[in-house]
Amino acid sequence: MTDRDCVVTGLDVAAATGLNLDQYWQRTVEGASGIDVVPEFDTRYSAALAGRISGFDPADFLPGRLIKQTDRVTQLALVSAERALVDAKVDTSTLNPFDCSVITSNATGGFEFSHREMQRLWTEGRESVSVYQCFAWFYAVNTGQISIRHGMKGPSAVLVAEQAGGLDAIGHARRSIRAGHCSLAVTGGMESSFDPWGWVSHLACGSIATTRAPEQGYLPFAPGNNTHVPGEGGAMLVVESGLQAGRRCYGHICGYAAAFNPRDDHTYTQPLARAISSALDDAHITAAEVDVVFADASGVSAADEAEAAVLSALFGAGSVPVTAPKAGTGRIMAGAGPLDVATALLALAHDTIPPTPNVGTTDLPIDLVVGQARSCSLRTAVIIARGQGGFISVIVVRK
Repeated sequence: MTDRDCVVTGLDVAAATGLNLDQYWQRTVEGASGIDVVPEFDTRYSAALAGRISGFDPADFLPGRLIKQTDRVTQLALVSAERALVDAKVDTSTLNPFDCSVITSNATGGFEFSHREMQRLWTEGRESVSVYQCFAWFYAVNTGQISIRHGMKGPSAVLVAEQAGGLDAIGHARRSIRAGHCSLAVTGGMESSFDPWGWVSHLACGSIATTRAPEQGYLPFAPGNNTHVPGEGGAMLVVESGLQAGRRCYGHICGYAAAFNPRDDHTYTQPLARAISSALDDAHITAAEVDVVFADASGVSAADEAEAAVLSALFGAGSVPVTAPKAGTGRIMAGAGPLDVATALLALAHDTIPPTPNVGTTDLPIDLVVGQARSCSLRTAVIIARGQGGFISVIVVRK
């Protein structure tokens, strides 16, 4: 099996800038931002900006029995996975269930569900706690609920590596397909942790923007910026071993690599450089063949400077366009990488690089796409993710 045999045939996204592919892509190309003040956090906490999804009612998509069992993050994952399968024109009931896998990533679990049930435990006693608490909080619940709903019984997994985990999930799905463990996988990542318990967990990282001005909270690669904004959502992909008749091909997952930063300060550049180089080697391409980079874009100055230095060293200063659409959605932890992969595949399909929202300029040695989308011939994209704890992952996709 060759690298090019691992194809993406279905996509769906959920983000502050759109709850379906068309809406998300249109707003992303326009450089729109979904970041805003969360009213219930405004007067209670030091920070209140977030890329929160609005207009999502699980009752519009899911039966009541599932809503009762699940946290908001799992509801988003279930809806996105189903729509990705529909987009791929896949009916799992017609397939060998042991040939279909679910491989996702999540970094926070079902915060809201757990918070609510713990409050019931403390105020009403143990009999009031939902039996579904035993799994609704868990990182693996998205994988489990998707596999149950669609009868997918192949080797499945959940990967936890904060911001890098979503790319790890896609990389693992590709590895499973190439090894013959399955021929189809639903993969990606989803996050939602904006109840009060989840919110104070975000604040604990120390770099959340405290401004109430939505356009100023998360400005990756911009001079003087040193904060970011949390986001909600992610993306789900259907990845298959080859292109079946009647299927759409969004592109190929042709390279993947991961590395670890033992210093966990995002300024130690060797692991990131090694991960990018290894992913290019895995894809059997050179740096000169890369047409666009979707950056990790921490928003913290020292980390952005380190990422820009690596990109400049590997690709040449200003030689490859760099973009960070996540400046309009916030950093979504495990959902960020899959959302960037979906955006990159749409960019390749439309020969259009979306801009980095709200950022006017950079003084770093990269060709950052700002202001408006850039039309150009695109074939290959690199997607980078760095997570707290020192995790680093890179994916290469091709048209």
